[in-house]
Amino acid sequence: MAKIVIAQQFRGPPNSGNGGYVCGVIARDIEGPATSVLRAPAPLDVDLDLSREAGVMQLTDGEGATVGTAAPGDRALLPTPPEPPGVEAARAAGERYLGLDQKIHPTCFTCGPERHEGDGLRVFPGQIEGAPAGQVACVWTPHLDFADPEGLVPTEVIWAALDCPGFFAWVAREGRHGALLGTMTGEVIRRPRAGCEYVVMAWPLERQGRKETAGVALFAMDGELLARAHQVWIMSAPPAQAAA
Repeated sequence: MAKIVIAQQFRGPPNSGNGGYVCGVIARDIEGPATSVLRAPAPLDVDLDLSREAGVMQLTDGEGATVGTAAPGDRALLPTPPEPPGVEAARAAGERYLGLDQKIHPTCFTCGPERHEGDGLRVFPGQIEGAPAGQVACVWTPHLDFADPEGLVPTEVIWAALDCPGFFAWVAREGRHGALLGTMTGEVIRRPRAGCEYVVMAWPLERQGRKETAGVALFAMDGELLARAHQVWIMSAPPAQAAA
């Protein structure tokens, strides 16, 4: 069992961990595709326990309640990405990022425009011009502050970069937001190098009741697929109607 802390820097909502980052922390020691399931918001700046039993990773809080789990994932679940946009098309899409004009998640580690370079990832996906509604993309340059000793981006930061684009795929498609990441099955094929430009892309898959699924992917500038994931988002319940 290991003690870990999700620091304030890695928040998604103001008082809990970024979903993709937490999923990546739980799954980072699993080889190949992994599926992380979030059971509760990850508290910040407190000791959490990360344990492994029968190949399953489990993150628990100080009282033993499960925050999330991770296990080897099914590669067949991972989506085949659409053709990625060119660099300039992805850059232009990022300029249409809805979070630049609307306070959706302004301080989120992944997509918050109020986070400065080296503090947040500043992944700003917007609708790709001429693509089906919901296909979003942007250019992302991992800051050197996120590099490991080899100059590469850690697995959990890659998972974080892939988190919010799936959410914004559905926002761009339907003009509505209000969902939390529940499950993420991800695969890191090759880790990106900090300081270089990459293309992040996401697209909506399907909806079943309150569950929305999305595909997300990370590409090198030449179109090489570096990472991809399948996400399940849980839509917020509609507000209760007052009795007549």
